[in-house]
Amino acid sequence: MSLALTPAERHALRRAVALLDLDGARFAASVALGALGLASAVGLAAVAAWMIARASQTPEVVALGVAPVAVRLFGISRSVLRYCERLASHDTALRGMSALRTRVYEILAEARTDTVAGLRRGEVLARVGADVDAVGDLVVRSLLPLAVAVVLGLGTSLGVALVYAPAGLILAACLLLSGVAGPLLTIRSARAAELARQQHSTELAATVMNVLDGADELRVSGRMPHTMADLARLESHLASTRDRAARPAALAAVMDGVAMGLAVLGNMVVGAQAVSDGRLAPVWLAVVVLVPLSAFEASAALGPASVQLVASAGAAVRLVALIEDAEVGAATAPAPQPLPTVGAAGPKLRARDLAVGWPGGEVVATGISLDLVPGRRLAVVGPSGVGKTTLLLTLAGLLEPLGGELTLDGVPPWAAERAEAAGRISLTAEDAHVFDTTVLENLRVADGTLTPERAEDLLRRSGLGDWLAHLPAGLSTRLGANATTVSGGERRRLLLARALAAPAPLMLLDEPGEHLDAATADLLVGDLLGAGTAQAPGSPGGDSESAAPSRGILLVTHRLSGLAAADEVLILGRPDDAPPGSPATITRRGTHADLAADDPEYRWSLEQEQDTHV
Repeated sequence: MSLALTPAERHALRRAVALLDLDGARFAASVALGALGLASAVGLAAVAAWMIARASQTPEVVALGVAPVAVRLFGISRSVLRYCERLASHDTALRGMSALRTRVYEILAEARTDTVAGLRRGEVLARVGADVDAVGDLVVRSLLPLAVAVVLGLGTSLGVALVYAPAGLILAACLLLSGVAGPLLTIRSARAAELARQQHSTELAATVMNVLDGADELRVSGRMPHTMADLARLESHLASTRDRAARPAALAAVMDGVAMGLAVLGNMVVGAQAVSDGRLAPVWLAVVVLVPLSAFEASAALGPASVQLVASAGAAVRLVALIEDAEVGAATAPAPQPLPTVGAAGPKLRARDLAVGWPGGEVVATGISLDLVPGRRLAVVGPSGVGKTTLLLTLAGLLEPLGGELTLDGVPPWAAERAEAAGRISLTAEDAHVFDTTVLENLRVADGTLTPERAEDLLRRSGLGDWLAHLPAGLSTRLGANATTVSGGERRRLLLARALAAPAPLMLLDEPGEHLDAATADLLVGDLLGAGTAQAPGSPGGDSESAAPSRGILLVTHRLSGLAAADEVLILGRPDDAPPGSPATITRRGTHADLAADDPEYRWSLEQEQDTHV
């Protein structure tokens, strides 16, 4: 069946199956158990046919010999062996899927960040989730049925040939028709429908993630009806492609039935002639005619197996493309440079005339100069889409600058040893993932040695003291996938607690007050910037040291009210005389007080926030 695949699909399947790291002995045991289980069904049919025919010739039960016992043996062993085959095959496939998923994560972790960061969130989810599952399904739903069908077909044809050779040849020919011609016929028509279905599934996953993450923004902008209409069209296309993908399996089932009928009729004709000529005992005529009814049970699974082969090939192509892109990026990247020993003043992040943007894309912001050291507080403000998040990703070493100079203790952060860089600078993105595990383990993402006592303290500092007190199992409470069991504000505070748990002395934060009400967001930002501890009970600043003097903080925010304690505020935007589409730059910078006093635009924005809050 693999001959019907394209060269790219065959290459991707070989690579993906190799990454499954299948245990050959376990797979061979699964094939043996599956073949023996179906052989029991064939043996049951053969012995039962012989026994019925023999019983019609003699009334003596003794003449039947051990046939009744064999019927019971084959009847029981069929179910037992089938159950054992399911256990062995699924264990083999699940082990392989775990190995493949682990290897994919390892490859992506070693790759350049933009390899994954350039993908939409739904695409990443589909590739490391559904596509890995589809490759794993290849073992149970395609390779195993094919191997079992080959073993059983050869064994059954040989067994019937020992009884009467022409009958064995007819059975073998009909099994080939069902097991080769049928799948080859279905595999070509299944590819277009299945690959289209997978493409729509990826688009559907990406669209759903966009709706879930940006529902509020879509409603405010009035784009929610249009987005939901697009989602409905995708679902409609997905349903239609699923229907088309099911037709080849139905066609294979029809061909299987036709081949089985031809085998029964052919053996009946040649067997009756052999009985008439005295070359075959009458009792064996029932055997050669009825055995094909069970022999085709294995070939009946080859139609769905060919459809699964196409589905797994499409998943393997996308998965291997991602893996090879990551490997190429890792191979072309310079060797990681060790960071020098940190001095008494701590690490220093330095940017001079920095230009940022996505690799291969245009510069979105340029002319950025700043210094971040322990104890220094910087805030970057600007309109949405101006490049603030891209700037943070670049400062954290996740994206390579498109110009200018950027160093962490004299070494470019994107070229530094990752473990060393992570120990000196941390980034908490606005859409950072919350894992489907306990509260404590979500915080331990930043620090694996985090104790429950310190975790509780960090949650209280982040304003989640009351929330923690009402959790049914405290820190052991399990959160839903991506924090579906908590509100947007609670999710943001949980991410803040994780950021505070990181041991890095330099912290980069993207919109820490997002999804919080204005007053709470200002309190939170003020506490991060070291505004003091005179906060309301239970607020982020209560009895805290979340903004310890030894930690340097650079945060991105769209609100100005909480920036009084910032050492410097950098306003990222485009000059009034800049042409449309030109890169953003630092238009103004200074302390919050100076900007409020001397910059009319800054002062007006601040007054609007205060009026809105009042």
